[in-house]
Amino acid sequence: MHTPALFKNLCALMLCSALSATVTAAHAERKSYNVTAPDGVTLAVQESGNPSGAAIVFIHGLLGSHLNWDAQVNAPELQRYRLITYDLRGHGLSGKPTNAHAYAEGSRWADDLASVMQAANVTRPILVGWSLGGAVMSNYLAKYGDGRIGGAVYVDGVIELKPEQIVAHPQVYQDLNATDLKTHLDTVRQFLSLCFHTQPDRGTFERLFANAAMASWDMQRAVQSMNVEAAKGLSGATVPVLLLYGEQDALVQARPAIARARQLDPQATSIVYANSGHAPFLEEAARFNRDLAGFVDTTAHP
Repeated sequence: MHTPALFKNLCALMLCSALSATVTAAHAERKSYNVTAPDGVTLAVQESGNPSGAAIVFIHGLLGSHLNWDAQVNAPELQRYRLITYDLRGHGLSGKPTNAHAYAEGSRWADDLASVMQAANVTRPILVGWSLGGAVMSNYLAKYGDGRIGGAVYVDGVIELKPEQIVAHPQVYQDLNATDLKTHLDTVRQFLSLCFHTQPDRGTFERLFANAAMASWDMQRAVQSMNVEAAKGLSGATVPVLLLYGEQDALVQARPAIARARQLDPQATSIVYANSGHAPFLEEAARFNRDLAGFVDTTAHP
């Protein structure tokens, strides 16, 4: 006598399981493809998360790649978003031109970001730029404006390459360009250590070290003279801008960088992580992911 009800409940359970599997599959969808920048450089792009969700474009820093964002693209709490990463020119799986102008001209990095966004066909994504990625965002804003994006998050971002905003490590930056392989690799390791107030586990550090060793030496020499159009880019921003920095940053002067950014864009908001260094998205990943999700949910227009 209870068979119809039991059958109905069983069907409902099967339907819920099927829907759950469909959502999980959508969230687990990952794809990789290449995009060609206007000057011919090939850019490696990766996507994961929910293809129908609000889009986030992550832009890594110097000597990094899309692997820097593993704690974000693999975070369950961020899977409802469309997560897009790419390797900057001279990094990771992207092209590595030997021409110094390919790196020193900030507009080329801006063109790369615009090309990735166009190929991904995103609607008003949130840009998240770490360190050098912040300079890329500023150059993008200076050249293209903010009409195609929903907001920008500077994560210990380089606002300007000025002494009052950058911690002085002259020997480190000099030896990154050493022609002696041992000196170069030892300096890469030192540079990576400076990225963290709380050092990552050994496996993560070794992966990041291998990641950094892939970066073009030509890029490392030329990028130190890259022009950054922060004054034009940030001062013209009308979308929400979040400045998220680690108080213990050993590479960027957090407070002066935030102050300069807010001078250019008085509407920008800021969060300082007291216990993080240059990489709060790794050092305090759970907190970072919550703050990022909160920003996206209040600003994105999928």
